[in-house]
Amino acid sequence: MKLPPEIEFHPDIRLLVYRPHGLINEAGINEVIGVIEDLEAETQEPFNRFSDTTDAHGVELNFKYVIRVSLHLRLSHKGRAPVKSAILATDSTLVHYARLLALLTQGSSIKVQVFQDREKAAQWLGVSLELLAAKPRVANPPGGSME
Repeated sequence: MKLPPEIEFHPDIRLLVYRPHGLINEAGINEVIGVIEDLEAETQEPFNRFSDTTDAHGVELNFKYVIRVSLHLRLSHKGRAPVKSAILATDSTLVHYARLLALLTQGSSIKVQVFQDREKAAQWLGVSLELLAAKPRVANPPGGSME
């Protein structure tokens, strides 16, 4: 499966890493949810998630969308093995929406936790800090331009 450039999957340690750049909006979130669902169907094994939102420069989401996504995640993951989803966020708006997601998924098999410290996220996920380290951006990515 070919992944979008902002998504990495590490099957050996069962971890998906999402590093959005630029604007975080419904289309981008829908894309990553689609990738997660495809990988879950393909691998038939649970995996943890790490979202590094530190390179995002804007947010175009609303409460209704976050509530709808949270309900979708709860229902689509019902009866499955527990997974962890660590969200690294420093922007106040992203922290707010991530905490709302964490609250709305409480009691489900998806355990969401919001972090402002990369090292604490790595510890919670049980992975190396190096794996979660910020990746340098390519000056002129193939087929696109910097935002």
